Amino acid sequence: MSFKVKDKTEVRLVFLGAAGVGKTALIQRFLKDTFEPKHRRTVEELHRKEYEVGGMKVTINIMDTSGSYSFPAMRKLSIQNSDAFALVYAVDDPQSLEAVKSLREEILEVKDDKYTPIVVIGNKIDRHSERQVSSKDVLSTVELDWNHSFLESSAKENVNVLEAFKELLMQANLPSWLNPTLCRRRETIPKESTKQPPMNKTNSCLIS
Repeated sequence: MSFKVKDKTEVRLVFLGAAGVGKTALIQRFLKDTFEPKHRRTVEELHRKEYEVGGMKVTINIMDTSGSYSFPAMRKLSIQNSDAFALVYAVDDPQSLEAVKSLREEILEVKDDKYTPIVVIGNKIDRHSERQVSSKDVLSTVELDWNHSFLESSAKENVNVLEAFKELLMQANLPSWLNPTLCRRRETIPKESTKQPPMNKTNSCLIS
């Protein structure tokens, strides 16, 4: 007699970044494939999504945090309880990149682990003429100096949203074969150059 043992895998992701960079928009695009252009202030919201692949249930918990810094205790608790982090900035807002740097330092301090899984996401690449942050400069800092993964996205145009979540899940050691729907080649080429920022090859996803 043969039977399948159903295991349950659970992972917790947290999105951090300054207000208005598109954290909620990225999450909603991933969960519901929708985009709300009007900014809505978030305090803290937890979203759950389940997959079942090969008899195994995978639960993804996604914490959407406030962009303001008036909830330090709440943010610290979110950091302590999470497996991987998305640090989001907007390519048209240099100050939001500075916020990412501060948040990264806080994560490393709270987790006390320099190898904490972090993916830095430059959002709003649809705002071509308003770009103020160079992808080349951020790529150098994030991948060479920080040793994290980096990509650029647009929640509005649904560019690299699935790729961002795939990276987060792989960083959190969730096997990519459990979520094949997230394995998709990156589609974006940053508008300021003809070359797209490379991903760490160790985190690449094979497409059959």
